[in-house]
Amino acid sequence: MRDVIMKKEYDFSKGKRGAVVPQKGKSRITIYLDDDVLEEFRERADKLGKGYQTIINDALREFLGKGDRPISEETLRRILREELKKTG
Repeated sequence: MRDVIMKKEYDFSKGKRGAVVPQKGKSRITIYLDDDVLEEFRERADKLGKGYQTIINDALREFLGKGDRPISEETLRRILREELKKTG
């Protein structure tokens, strides 16, 4: 095992706060979620092999109508029925 020598003082005068690796097009925020909601997202993320934050982001995009998933046949049929009802 290597011995690590620590300095008595370090100069952080040119240090910057924030993420070590900035993400373009993303913002770091703090958000409070109910424990059961967060646990559900973590479980789903594990099953999908993705990060839970990615799953939460996908759910928010879908809620906003900005999801990038293709529309299922069932959803398309529902939308068409609704629109046809409106036209008479």
